[in-house]
Amino acid sequence: MPTDPFKNLNPAQPVKVLPRHLAGPGPASPSTVWPFPFDQDWSLHQPEEGPAFATSPCLRLWTSFELQPDKPRKGTWTIAANRIPFGPAAWKITLDASTPVELLHDLHTELLDLYLEDRHSDRDWLYEDEIAPHEAYAPLFARGWSHQVKTDGTQIFLAPEGLGGLRHRYATTGPDGPTWRAWGGYPSEPHWQARFSSGTPTTLVAAFTASLISTEPVHRTAQDVPFHTRHQLYVAAPAPAKQTTGPLPVAPPPQSPGRSL
Repeated sequence: MPTDPFKNLNPAQPVKVLPRHLAGPGPASPSTVWPFPFDQDWSLHQPEEGPAFATSPCLRLWTSFELQPDKPRKGTWTIAANRIPFGPAAWKITLDASTPVELLHDLHTELLDLYLEDRHSDRDWLYEDEIAPHEAYAPLFARGWSHQVKTDGTQIFLAPEGLGGLRHRYATTGPDGPTWRAWGGYPSEPHWQARFSSGTPTTLVAAFTASLISTEPVHRTAQDVPFHTRHQLYVAAPAPAKQTTGPLPVAPPPQSPGRSL
């Protein structure tokens, strides 16, 4: 097993690490994840206890965060779109609170962009997305992810180290469940999962996978990184902070054996 690059570090030592799917959640909160213009027309409901909600002016789009610190994955982020205000959800995305905060923020940023495009267009981009599924998974090949097509109407993409994945249900003959599911960690017991229901705009899935495989390191402290998979992380650089326990191992980001973006 590779050595643990964090074993000689003070737990509070800031570091920059890759890959993102193994970096741990980071400091996620509605204020760091939601980019919505609450000073303009978006509504925010954030009580002292219970879920926080953000709602679009048209009341057809909402997102929420329910913190559950006693649960293994600490709670749930939910995004949903309704064709009519307060109607049934046309599609829904659910993400564990243990999902890396950078993935959550990039997804919600794309959600706002899609909403604004929908608002200023004669098309319902929130419900009539024309982006093909391969736009969401093709970039994975350039980062060395493997690909397997199954006979149940699904295809699975696995990260090079096998500790992250994306499952796409491309045929309606497959089992019930989300059209897309992503995870980080061991498949049998992932650190986090994200689920995208049928009807979710592929644009949002593509934004999530682009953030998932980004080569921009994320900021964490040594104690933030999940213990069981930290030996698979690359320390891209130490963050500016005084080091107390010896030199910091520095490794380059993973090199993809395939095409480059």
